[in-house]
Amino acid sequence: MTNSSRTSPAARAPVREEQQWVQLQALVAVARLGSFTQAAQRLGLSKAAVSQRIAELERQLGQQLVQRSTRSVRLSEAGRRLVEQAEPGLQLLSRSLSEAREAAGTPRGLLRVTAPMALGRQHIAPALPSFFERYPEIRIELDLSDRLAALAQEGFDLAIRHTSRPPDTHVAFKLCASQALLVGSPAYLARAGRPQHPAELAAHACLPYLRPGAAQWFFARGKGEAVERVRVPVQGPLRAGNSEVLREAALAGLGLALLPDFSARDALRQGQLEPVLPAWRPVDFFGDAIYAIHPWSGHTAQPVRLLVEHLRQRLLPGFE
Repeated sequence: MTNSSRTSPAARAPVREEQQWVQLQALVAVARLGSFTQAAQRLGLSKAAVSQRIAELERQLGQQLVQRSTRSVRLSEAGRRLVEQAEPGLQLLSRSLSEAREAAGTPRGLLRVTAPMALGRQHIAPALPSFFERYPEIRIELDLSDRLAALAQEGFDLAIRHTSRPPDTHVAFKLCASQALLVGSPAYLARAGRPQHPAELAAHACLPYLRPGAAQWFFARGKGEAVERVRVPVQGPLRAGNSEVLREAALAGLGLALLPDFSARDALRQGQLEPVLPAWRPVDFFGDAIYAIHPWSGHTAQPVRLLVEHLRQRLLPGFE
């Protein structure tokens, strides 16, 4: 076959616009998430369907848009240019359709949400039954993990984060205030004594959170220029990456634990744990607020807004 007998892109059968929209949507999802699998999860399609849509778009345009390998997915230069040009229009279309659906009535859709293990078990999951009663057409996939997920890359619509500084690249809604508390069981304090200054913690059995490097706690008291700060290296029989595990160890009398208030609250109320060094505040460890965070966009989807408002109402009293 000679070159003149080949079918050029312009001579191919016309393609309906709605087909091109869904093909572009698949391409943009792969570009943003860097994975066919994650793009398929985000779009609610099979991996094969996403791959097919992009392959059809490549055939229509007569050029490669995605460079595939066993380890990575990268866009070609043509693919990058097409995504840059098409993405604003797709976002505008998505926003317009969302607003039209919202005006039509019943909220519906799938939300993928990630939250820390302890906070999710103790406070997020118990808030969901009343949410589903109000919005039965909304579905939620709740991923509980103490690992900080990359929202856009992993296809999450919303993250619940315990932080003092939500990322500037995301939209953040403050749900409630939070604080870290140093606690110990009455049995441990009776046996080992009650420290009067943070420096004394170096001689106590402590239960640090599992983080890279040597364990150390920071405390402050006072305000403004009169603030006093102390750094204390600590050690003890157990380090763990979950506040519920550390709480249970403190309840068993293994040592002193630095816990977020939402994990310590009930045990403090029941007298099973007692506050230690109440004149000092732990700093630079857990965040001072609970936030709902979602990837930046010019429009927050209705199901996201409804869930954020529901959680805000449930958590507004805080954990005192």
